Amino acid sequence: MKTVIIKYNAGNIRSVLFALDRLGVEGVVTDNPEEIKAADKVIFPGVGEASSAMRYLKERKLDQLITGLKQPVLGICLGMQLLCQHSEENDTNCLGVFDVEVKRFQSPVDNLLKIPQIGWNNITGLYCTLFEHVPENSYMYFVHSYYAALSPYTVATANYVINYSAALQKDNFYAVQFHPEKSAGEGQKILENFLKL
Repeated sequence: MKTVIIKYNAGNIRSVLFALDRLGVEGVVTDNPEEIKAADKVIFPGVGEASSAMRYLKERKLDQLITGLKQPVLGICLGMQLLCQHSEENDTNCLGVFDVEVKRFQSPVDNLLKIPQIGWNNITGLYCTLFEHVPENSYMYFVHSYYAALSPYTVATANYVINYSAALQKDNFYAVQFHPEKSAGEGQKILENFLKL
């Protein structure tokens, strides 16, 4: 099985490679369109800023490539947000796989919750094969200032300031706001479930 990690100058790739290695899978990091198209599984991770990431993808025509992929695709963190329609982060038009708006957390003045959310948070309403044998209320590791609003594509929910999408799914596209590669055993199980799709 060939598993490709899309390279687009957004951090976090090394930890994904380590997580795959723990599952006995060798990931290939590439922005080569032919390699991406030939992969059995595609992982689209990222930590960074939406507009510069989209610029990198468009310059290499990876935006068109990603939306046309037919194999299972997993977006992680920024990767999930870029699969949405639009992000408030620098007013960025994204890939539009999910017809969902990405918005910035607005913490009330009297609220002690800090933006960005950094740390462990539980996920609920788990609904899709990605979460098979993952217990309801499992804790995952999050680092983000922006969130995908709840929508018909929501297959897991988290709460920080408000309820938002912890995971999305549409056809062969799966996406998680948290970092499964940094989320201990349950996160590892999610990656394993993705690789089995």
